[in-house]
Amino acid sequence: MTRIFLIAGEASGDALGAALMRALSQAAPLANFLGVGGAAMTEEGLNSLFPLEDIAVMGLLPVLERLPTLLARLAQTAQAVIDAAPDCLVLIDAPDFTHRVAKRVRRRLPHLPIIDYVSPTVWAWRPGRAHAMCRYIDCVMALLPFEPAAYARLNGPPCVYVGHPLAEHLDALTPTGRRDAGPLLVLPGSRRAEIARMTPLYGRTLALLKNDFPDLDVVIPVAPNMAEPLENALKDWPLQPRLIKPAEKFAAFRAARAALVTSGAATLELALAGAPMVVAYRVSPMESLLRFLVKVDSIVLPNLIAGNNFIPEFLQERATPSILAETLATLLQSQSARDRQQAGFAQVRARIAGAGARPSARAAEIVLDYARRAG
Repeated sequence: MTRIFLIAGEASGDALGAALMRALSQAAPLANFLGVGGAAMTEEGLNSLFPLEDIAVMGLLPVLERLPTLLARLAQTAQAVIDAAPDCLVLIDAPDFTHRVAKRVRRRLPHLPIIDYVSPTVWAWRPGRAHAMCRYIDCVMALLPFEPAAYARLNGPPCVYVGHPLAEHLDALTPTGRRDAGPLLVLPGSRRAEIARMTPLYGRTLALLKNDFPDLDVVIPVAPNMAEPLENALKDWPLQPRLIKPAEKFAAFRAARAALVTSGAATLELALAGAPMVVAYRVSPMESLLRFLVKVDSIVLPNLIAGNNFIPEFLQERATPSILAETLATLLQSQSARDRQQAGFAQVRARIAGAGARPSARAAEIVLDYARRAG
């Protein structure tokens, strides 16, 4: 029986972990799973050591506020891996937590294969992390096509592009027809801190747009477990948007006339659906002081994948209501402005599709190979 210990650190990692567990179960029906995950991984048979919410924290200040809990869960998780002595340890994103666990485990179980599923952004900032990972990571399974070359350049551990999970949903994201009458999508983020930081900015942006687009149909997909904080954040908006469920999200992306989105995974979903967008992002003043460490020209995933900054992005002090409203107005009014993003979207789709339709199956193959060799 193959025993796999998995550690996810937030909701996106939970979804990725669940898909990996399904693929592992198909390839090795007797596989046994241990570790930390959320609702999706629980449905696939994981009995999580503790609730995922205990460690799903993002941002400097929230981490400091939860530090005692995080340190306790860190020690608990590392000891659980050591006690279980599994055939393989799989870290799923959340490197600030999972990599600390891996370092402790490597000292006690030096021959245990440790695989990192989702590369830290070593290509964007703190590139020295890539080489440091060689001490405790045996393989990185990358979601983005440019990441293996980055690890080779930075003398990091072996890195294999297994494909992005959205490759399994390309049919659902295929654009359909023109978008002249589509809604304006607004995506303030999937985390509480992002919602609190971005919704006031987006509300002021919409107040300016409302003058020229009084009948604008604004749609917001509600991320899982974020309905209450989102509804509270929208109370002061000049218009009340339509909130849609996660199951309706892809259909809205395919029909959108334009989108205002917080930088993150949603930008890639929108690009694959062919939805023209404007991207914004703000962090706390303390985190903003670290901007000099960023080593890339864009933080927007489709821009990085295409190798071309074809999607406009506005960060920190440049993300103002007037600038965002002006840029969005151009997208809403001009078909040619919307069309200009389509060539970039085609490049992104081709590169995501190039890895094949089953990234989770490729990832499972790698995990089982390491586990069997260790066994």
